[in-house]
Amino acid sequence: MERDIAGIVLAGGQSRRMGGGDKSLLPLGSGSVLDQLLSRFGPQIETLALSANGDPQRFSRFGLPVLADTIEGFAGPLAGILTGLEWAAASTSCKAVVTAAGDTPFLPLDLVERLAAAAGEHPGSIAVASSAGRRHPTFALWPIDCRDALRHFLVDGDNRRVSAFIERHGHVEVEFPVLQPAGLDPFFNINVPDDLAEAVRLMQSMTS
Repeated sequence: MERDIAGIVLAGGQSRRMGGGDKSLLPLGSGSVLDQLLSRFGPQIETLALSANGDPQRFSRFGLPVLADTIEGFAGPLAGILTGLEWAAASTSCKAVVTAAGDTPFLPLDLVERLAAAAGEHPGSIAVASSAGRRHPTFALWPIDCRDALRHFLVDGDNRRVSAFIERHGHVEVEFPVLQPAGLDPFFNINVPDDLAEAVRLMQSMTS
């Protein structure tokens, strides 16, 4: 378990393709998508919070801080990342934050360990996950010290894509293998109802 890294689950998406609401609270297995994610992410990290706007009480049973965006308007995942960095800087002694998308129930069990190792070899860099040759920018380790640059990027720029900020900052990619025996991309995410049905099938195949 990493003690100098905070974990932030990005659960603030608008979920338009799922008909609105919180994708992370959709039922999966014996709980929700978020329960499944936290069962894999939680043991990797000592300090954890959720990035989400709206009524925080809907997440109350998880017993975690719920962080509303500090940038006005819906600014997307980068706003949640910035909020997590500023919260960690003000409320913890952590030196970095690892983010994970809240609709990704099969994330790697060694996500934090491997991102931290890569960042340790490239001090000051963002370590970002990839799989099957594709980068997953919302799964990354962010140095606390990049928060001011990120705030300027969001406030002063017109590009709010996570990849755009990563490209402007020193970064290193960490490739994660597919999960066996299912051949599952560990960053499989739930965007539409068919994805949720597939997640149910995958969970059943992994536990049978």
